Amino acid sequence: MSAQQNKAIARQFCQQTWGKGNLAIVDELAHPDFKLYYPILSGTLDRESFKSWLVDTHTAFPDLQFTITDAIAEEDKVVISWTAQGTHKGQIKLLNLAPTQKSVSWTGIIIYRIAEGKVIEERGEEDALGFLQQLGLIPAS
Repeated sequence: MSAQQNKAIARQFCQQTWGKGNLAIVDELAHPDFKLYYPILSGTLDRESFKSWLVDTHTAFPDLQFTITDAIAEEDKVVISWTAQGTHKGQIKLLNLAPTQKSVSWTGIIIYRIAEGKVIEERGEEDALGFLQQLGLIPAS
């Protein structure tokens, strides 16, 4: 597939998962061997555990606003930068965070790898420190 086709797949996957919490898109666009890596997590997620984290995230932030700010593609890789904001109204089970009722905004970058027209890998990095500081879980310096 071309870099532009991969970019379209990654944008759709990102917007539908993180932006909308659409679990069906994971079954549609995630490769059976899909793996997700984020430093904030204690391990790697597969397709099913990723879906659980999506439900968790959209339950914790029912007013989540997720915006893709840029996308760059080369060969089988697509890099997406994003911003998010929402109010922490529910527990984030995967991170063991009770609701704080605080509004937060944070940014991040995802590197997708596309194989056979499917997302096979998602590697993300977000402003976890700023996120946790805004929630009042880590003191701001």
